[in-house]
Amino acid sequence: MDYRRIIDQYCDGNQPLKQTLMKHSGDVTALALQIAQAHPELQMDLQFVEEAAMLHDIGIVFCHAPVIHCHGTEPYLCHGYLGAELLRQLGYPLHARVCERHTGAGLTKEEIQRRTLPLPQQDFLPETWEEKVICYADKFYSKTRLESKKTLEQVIGSLSKFGPEGVQRFMEWHEHFN
Repeated sequence: MDYRRIIDQYCDGNQPLKQTLMKHSGDVTALALQIAQAHPELQMDLQFVEEAAMLHDIGIVFCHAPVIHCHGTEPYLCHGYLGAELLRQLGYPLHARVCERHTGAGLTKEEIQRRTLPLPQQDFLPETWEEKVICYADKFYSKTRLESKKTLEQVIGSLSKFGPEGVQRFMEWHEHFN
């Protein structure tokens, strides 16, 4: 898989979006790989972690979020499952799972229904260690503040706005990864 080719293809003509995506995804990738390498007992596929982390947000190209140079039509919240649809069409079903499962600390069908989110009515929870480590690493980096890494307290604060379920999942991962 050549994730750079995919990013180039779908960010064609929008250099600011490409720069945002590459910086954010590069930071997430570096942290995810650092964690994966520090935990050989979890037997994570490092090549897959790199590829999937670099593509986890590819769906933003379809979304409307001008502050991060996204000029599509879909709500930003949909970027995970839209990226997953794209990667499935390209023949990468395992990478697609990372896309659709990284929003928040994963989402359950019940959370989607309770919050009336514009997402398919199904569970989007990270299951493999690779899915979990990418979702975990993603929480430390914003696409609007590319120059800084969030503290653990900031991540918990961000997640807590949406209920205790995500915070609990994130803290379980934090115990494994630290």
